[in-house]
Amino acid sequence: MKLRMTVMLAGLCASIAAAWAQGADALHCTVLLQSLERPGDFESRRSSSADPDWQNGNGDCRPIKPGETLTLAELEGPGRITHIWFTITAEDKFYPRTMTLRMYWDGREEPSVESPIGDFFAVGHGLDMPVNSFPVAVSSDGRARNCYWPMPFRKSAKITVSNDSPDKNVGCIFWYIDWQKLPSLPEDTMYFHAQYRQEFPCKPGEDYLIFDGEGDGLYVGTVESVHMVEPGWFGEGDDRFYIDGATEPQLKGTGTEDYFCDAWGFRPFTYPFYGVTVWEGYQADDRGTAYRWHLPDPIRFRKSLKVTIEHKGSRHLPSGEAYTGFEERPDYYSSVAFWYQRGQAKRFATVPPGPERIVTGTMIEVESLVSSARTSGERKPEKQAGGSWSAAAQLLWQNLDPKGWIEVPFTVAEDGRYSIKLDLTHSFDYGMYRISLDGKDIGQPRNLYNSAVIVKTERLGVHELTKGEHVLRFTAVGTDPRSRLIVDGSPGYFFGLDAIQLRKVGEK
Repeated sequence: MKLRMTVMLAGLCASIAAAWAQGADALHCTVLLQSLERPGDFESRRSSSADPDWQNGNGDCRPIKPGETLTLAELEGPGRITHIWFTITAEDKFYPRTMTLRMYWDGREEPSVESPIGDFFAVGHGLDMPVNSFPVAVSSDGRARNCYWPMPFRKSAKITVSNDSPDKNVGCIFWYIDWQKLPSLPEDTMYFHAQYRQEFPCKPGEDYLIFDGEGDGLYVGTVESVHMVEPGWFGEGDDRFYIDGATEPQLKGTGTEDYFCDAWGFRPFTYPFYGVTVWEGYQADDRGTAYRWHLPDPIRFRKSLKVTIEHKGSRHLPSGEAYTGFEERPDYYSSVAFWYQRGQAKRFATVPPGPERIVTGTMIEVESLVSSARTSGERKPEKQAGGSWSAAAQLLWQNLDPKGWIEVPFTVAEDGRYSIKLDLTHSFDYGMYRISLDGKDIGQPRNLYNSAVIVKTERLGVHELTKGEHVLRFTAVGTDPRSRLIVDGSPGYFFGLDAIQLRKVGEK
């Protein structure tokens, strides 16, 4: 039995909304299990990175050199993609932003999906973070990305990934693309689309544009990211939906966090239809990402749709005192719009070159500072290569002293106020460390234990730094009870530092 796309989406959304009100178990039973009773006429297919020598080989991933594009799938329709999975290792710390996902339906030259991989999966800024939502889900500390948006195509589908880093390799990308080979699709089937856009910084005097489309379709989702250039609350801006050429928005919002279904600011959480995957706080250089899936409440348009949001919030005097709570702000915004529509979509944005998508200052690769690092005791730090560290290496100190310390000097090029972030390794044999900058302790000790080896960014705040050398000191203060050395099971006090991020900020 063939159902038109609009009817199918409307029925799915209604079932999801009703089922979710009864809890996750009801959701699965009502929507997923009932669909198994009448599966329809299709053949199950898959395109994956599996070794061509599937009986004897284990080369199940592919590299991508800087500037190159890899084709993941070329499918012959009619069909429908039902699931996509990725995991990636790359030298670029910000690879989720500098790798671009594109999808082309029915031989069209322009992509219907064009987005950095991370943003498509609801995490901005080139970060790896977990997500637990209905159409996309991310696990393995942000490294296993899954997509469940249905993506129909009549004649063909082509999916590519580009490495838009100018000088860093993608070491390995693994993928699954699961799809259904169908006998036919209804003539009025709607196609899936997603488009990334950014303004660094937002244009003064204009709302930030999220979507500008023409045609007959459904708007189904928004991912929005902000990189704050000054302290305060960025999110007093209202969302606005202009449907079918209206000069006044038919849908008017009351605030950024309100549109993303939260209230009174942001905090990290992920729910089926909305969430905040990144939230660092209210200081200069802090970042946030929120998503909203319009599955129970898709926005219908028949001729056109324009979606915008104000970039307004609090501003502060140089003294730090707030002088207004509702003022246009020059923050850096980026977004992905998700929608379905019939026929060819209007091209309203393109993805900038890879380096232009990242807000960075100075990245100090700490493995280059091994020879200048100082430690207590006889054990010295070393350069550890491989792994998922930026530039494929980190500074490793195999400390065995519960009170041991390591000092890492770094140089600042000019006087100023700097946001300082550390990319610290967390692992199963790492300790707990107090951090100090030029002899002054910063915050509470950091627990570097994790069951698997991952890198997490720790923010040290904004500090006045003079031109010249400064010193970060890491002093062991204990260890997590779960942290153990493999060789003998004794407590683990190891330490690893991947990079120091410095970004000069102009205002308090």
